Amino acid sequence: MIRMQQLKLPVAHTEEQLTQVVLKALSIPESDLIAYHIRKRSLDARKKPRLFYSYVIDAKVKGQNRILKKKKTGIEEVKETRYRFPAPGNQPLSHRPVIVGTGPAGLFAGLLLARMGYRPLLLERGHDVETRIKDVEDFWKTGALNPGSNVQFGEGGAGTFSDGKLNTAVKDVSGRNRFVLESFVRAGAPEDILWINRPHIGTDILSRVVCAIREEIVKEGGEVRFSACLTDLFWEDGVLQEIEINGQERIPCQVLVLAPGHSARDTFGMLRKKQVRMEAKAFAVGVRIEHPQEMIDLAQYGQPRGSVLPAADYRLTRNLPNGRGVYSFCMCPGGYVVNASSEPGRLAINGMSYHARDGRNANSAMVVTVRPEDFGSGDVLAGMAFQRRLEEAAWQAAGGKIPVQLFDDFLHGRPSKALGEIAPCCRGAWAFADVRSCFPDELAASLAQGIRDCGSLLQGFDRPDALLSGVESRTSSPVRIIRDDGLESSVKGLYPCGEGAGYAGGITSAAMDGLKVAEAVIKKYRPSVF
Repeated sequence: MIRMQQLKLPVAHTEEQLTQVVLKALSIPESDLIAYHIRKRSLDARKKPRLFYSYVIDAKVKGQNRILKKKKTGIEEVKETRYRFPAPGNQPLSHRPVIVGTGPAGLFAGLLLARMGYRPLLLERGHDVETRIKDVEDFWKTGALNPGSNVQFGEGGAGTFSDGKLNTAVKDVSGRNRFVLESFVRAGAPEDILWINRPHIGTDILSRVVCAIREEIVKEGGEVRFSACLTDLFWEDGVLQEIEINGQERIPCQVLVLAPGHSARDTFGMLRKKQVRMEAKAFAVGVRIEHPQEMIDLAQYGQPRGSVLPAADYRLTRNLPNGRGVYSFCMCPGGYVVNASSEPGRLAINGMSYHARDGRNANSAMVVTVRPEDFGSGDVLAGMAFQRRLEEAAWQAAGGKIPVQLFDDFLHGRPSKALGEIAPCCRGAWAFADVRSCFPDELAASLAQGIRDCGSLLQGFDRPDALLSGVESRTSSPVRIIRDDGLESSVKGLYPCGEGAGYAGGITSAAMDGLKVAEAVIKKYRPSVF
């Protein structure tokens, strides 16, 4: 197969024009082109308002060796790395593998184990995705929080109520990333996630995809139980024997894939009590910032978006003199700020987009790095306690509603009293408040300076009436559950994985880590009849 790099076309090009560019790059007649497919497409806006799509194309052609001998720039032979299912090991399994958590890590661990004949049991503390959607919509309308079923807990994990971003910085030498994307497409995601530069699904489609993956797991012999929360572990001589569900039911367990999500604070507490080895880790906290999507489009494209271009996004980062970094995170074009709380009396927010990304505002988290030394304690769960203090302050700031403050008021530490030209796009009630007061002084000052500095990177970003909401506290897990080279924890048979365990940072990387852990289980044990 031949790969062609940096094939450029205007954004409004036709499929026939793309074909002609391929033929020209290869210097062949159409009769020699067997097939081609898009490997990657990205937007080149360096000469805005003249915009181009830049393609990476893989093609099968007649006379491949003849073409390669010409050694044309940007053309090379490639052999695509396909995901290879691991060969099962020899150790016997007395009980089917158990997976705790049905976020991306748990779902993909379950999917691989099910396809390989291990008949896994998946346990989810929250509700199935269909019921969960109703629970979340009710919370946004009434403010009545269901601690067991919300934006953080339930089938699909926290990513279900997000933009459904599928980009990752993890190198895909094993083909796991491609396997994840292809599995999403097989479950109903748009096919373009296989090749667009920053793929996303959107909350509305992702919920259906999650349901389809669950149905495949069940079809392959797995079982999924909801309202089933892990409450205890039991082992002998450092080897796992049983788990406890909902404080009452015991299940014999030889292999436990623990994919709890970054908000499973009671689970982290239980693991500390049971002396499972963990360590505190750095994460980031901050605010959501909203701007008109039209402003972001003009800044990024140099022209209105029109009907051809997607809603523009951005990635911004600034390194401050105090040694901290401030950066954009989980940017949601045409999206909504959502109340993502999971505990009574504490308020956390997130961002969300539907597949169309057609909301009037763009939002992203603007966050500042926090390190274990910032937490004021050497306790392994000090970061979790730090998150809770911020969330309690946010809840009190606006009486349980999403606290909102104009950027100019944030700079001067005063509650806002009126909107400028931007109206909030929120899921959940909001109210004016002093968002700055929710943060320690140094973090608040860092956020203020970082946002102000980003105005030099993206025109209008630091406008006085930009809207800030708080607090964004769940960017990643505050702990890492230590695992060895075999991916087991200090308790043998316990396999931590995913974002909550401290080994991923988004939907795709969590799913890939779930595959990695499932592979470790498969390579060690042979499937049995249960």
